[in-house]
Amino acid sequence: MNAVPASITVLQWAAHRARLDDGALIRRFPKWAQWLAGEAQPTLRQLEDFSRLTHTAIGYFFLPEPPPLILPIPDFRTLRDREMTGPSSELLDTIYLCQQRQDWFRDHARLHGLARQAFVASARVEEVPERVARYMREILRLSVEERRRMPTWSDALRQLIAHTEDAGVLVMASGIVGSNSHRPLDVEEFRGFALSDDLAPLIFLNSADSKAAQMFTLAHELAHIWLGESGVSDTETGQVPTQHIERWCNKVAAELLMPLEMMQAAYREDEPVPEQIQRLAREFKVSSLVALRRLFDAGLMGQDSLWQHYRDELARLRKLERRDTSGGGDFYRTLGARTGKRFARAIIVSTLEGQTLFQDAYRMLGIRKTATFHEAARELGVTA
Repeated sequence: MNAVPASITVLQWAAHRARLDDGALIRRFPKWAQWLAGEAQPTLRQLEDFSRLTHTAIGYFFLPEPPPLILPIPDFRTLRDREMTGPSSELLDTIYLCQQRQDWFRDHARLHGLARQAFVASARVEEVPERVARYMREILRLSVEERRRMPTWSDALRQLIAHTEDAGVLVMASGIVGSNSHRPLDVEEFRGFALSDDLAPLIFLNSADSKAAQMFTLAHELAHIWLGESGVSDTETGQVPTQHIERWCNKVAAELLMPLEMMQAAYREDEPVPEQIQRLAREFKVSSLVALRRLFDAGLMGQDSLWQHYRDELARLRKLERRDTSGGGDFYRTLGARTGKRFARAIIVSTLEGQTLFQDAYRMLGIRKTATFHEAARELGVTA
């Protein structure tokens, strides 16, 4: 088969974006080193295989330089201590998939006359975060006291997601692209994003993150929805973002999850800071870094003490072995989390009523078999 003149620069760029090293590529493509040296060229079939492996459009390989890839929504990430490179194919494909789901649900909402969500774009960054957080708790029907009584962060996260969806926001949480377990999402690249829309507001959570961190990300992205601002975030709890919008959203999120007045009432003056933040984190179901930041916000420690304890706690957290609880388990429960129960139920009902094509439903739900679709309908309570 004839060789094709693929751009060496683009080949290297695609491999880097896919996080594939030379050793892995040589095992798959024995002449990989010769391709990069210009001593050989891939065949069309090999280039097609490489395109699929790196999730790169095959036309890009005939360009002299890599194309500029830009996020389709505002980018609020800072990626501290890392070079700011273009978005990965995993992040882009996740945003595109969620935009497709949002477009479908928007049309569904219009067709069925669903009410627009008045809280979308109802806030401004000039407003006091505490006032906005109180309004959010009212709309979401959240009880901090009820959450404090819950045994685990997972229970608290499920409750917050359920209340958010009941209020009219689509919430999707996954640690992979669609249903492809071979394409994990990098929590170091992003933690979540919001797609603002008054008919189909949508929040995506990177479930590769810890439950406590997902709690804060969800609260942060809710603040974005209240502002009517779409965007992708890498918000690290306890840190201070550089963008004004991100700082405001962090303040709203912290007050939503851990109201300052309630935190002050739970504060113990004689308790050492490391023990104090662990106890407050367990009590309010937030991360220890959020609890630490709230002690500073309440004027209970100075800035020097804040950053010293922040560095110590961050080092402690990074030593802990990360336990992946997002994968495996019951497929249908996972499906409800990845697509959001509100979206999944709506598209299943629409498909069964003949308003949506099965192939479109399969694509957006990430399933392939008719039997799986009907079992999902039963598990989600759509059919008996």
